[in-house]
Amino acid sequence: MKLSRHTRAAAAVAGAASIALLASACATGGGEGSEGGDVELTVTTFGTFGYEDLYKEYEKLNPGVTIKATNIDTGGNARTDVFTKLAAGSGLSDVVAIEEGWLGAIMEVSDQFVDLTEYGIEDRKADWVDWKYDQATDPDGRVIGYGTDIGPTGICYNGKAFAAAGLPSDRDEVAALLEGSWADYFDVGRQYTAKTGKAWFDQPGFVWNSIVNQMPEGYYTSDGELNVEGNAELRKNFDLLAAAVGDGLSAQQAQWDWNGGKSFVDGTFATMVCPGWMLGTIKGQLEAAGGDASAGWDFADVFPGGPSNWGGAFLSVPETSQHKEEAAELADWLTQPEQQVKQSKAAGNFPSTLEAQKVLADEAEPNELFNDAPTGAILAARAEGVKAQFKGPDDSVIQENVFGPPLQALDRGETDADGAWEQAVGLLHELVEE
Repeated sequence: MKLSRHTRAAAAVAGAASIALLASACATGGGEGSEGGDVELTVTTFGTFGYEDLYKEYEKLNPGVTIKATNIDTGGNARTDVFTKLAAGSGLSDVVAIEEGWLGAIMEVSDQFVDLTEYGIEDRKADWVDWKYDQATDPDGRVIGYGTDIGPTGICYNGKAFAAAGLPSDRDEVAALLEGSWADYFDVGRQYTAKTGKAWFDQPGFVWNSIVNQMPEGYYTSDGELNVEGNAELRKNFDLLAAAVGDGLSAQQAQWDWNGGKSFVDGTFATMVCPGWMLGTIKGQLEAAGGDASAGWDFADVFPGGPSNWGGAFLSVPETSQHKEEAAELADWLTQPEQQVKQSKAAGNFPSTLEAQKVLADEAEPNELFNDAPTGAILAARAEGVKAQFKGPDDSVIQENVFGPPLQALDRGETDADGAWEQAVGLLHELVEE
């Protein structure tokens, strides 16, 4: 059964695994629909946003404003939540975080979100990397989101595991070792696995997402046409990854489930694709498993195939908000460079404002958990040359629901590259309107 665009966006994602972790906060302001006095603002965010202290700071700066926070566990569930509430015409928070992966679907209903040019966002256009502001602009020129973070990507690696395998462990030497193509990255992984008998990466889903994000055009062409079936370059990359999985480079971990964080402590795998926000995820996993810097993780200024962006978010104000002005003020404040620096230090993600990026690069504070790596400076370097890829309305559906099951079957050894690709094409026809 094929789904209509809008119902498909909600229904197909309802069973999807997450693209990113999700936190949601609920807040309500005091503009339209309020009579003055105290105001409660609701905010929904996703991932490890690092906003907890910023909420408290905003409340102190704005007496009478209360921010109420809740959490949604995954990005997939957050998307489902947003589209379910959009369909119902009620229930959305005053400020809603939108993930880059499903921004294309949101753009099909962008009229249900406030045009932030009415609240002065154009005055801040130069704050962001140019493509971030452009991403939040709909075909009618309405801007529906304040940019939060972006996802420049490097390689997290376990220095102890590298040393035990006879590989260099110094991050500059690791960067030189892994500089090159994905084929080169997998070849080093084969050396590591042959030496240790252990996996090179956690599971193929994240690697596949990174490879696709790096392509000039991913699941859609730049003019919005589906770009999967018959895409020779996409199939070539799929086969490359399938061969790596077949050679035992995957640890067969479930996405977003690393055995309670123990897999980061016990040497289950040696490398991981790491957009900036993933550093916060790993931190949480290590802490959950009782691990610390002694686990051996580090962060290298390198990514196979060159610059890549994975993820990033926007803060939007739904038309259903009764407090649009106050909600826009809060979203504006949370995404100012000063706050983005604080957010990055709390959550490990990387800001989308140029001033905040410069601060992190200049300060280059060592990240104790990652062998004192200057993660801010490394991410600033990884952000150079990044260009946003066009994301179509079903981009996240294709990533999670079309390619997710075949990659999992491939990881379990239940199929080969041809069978997995055929399964993906079948799911594409079933789930995505052409």
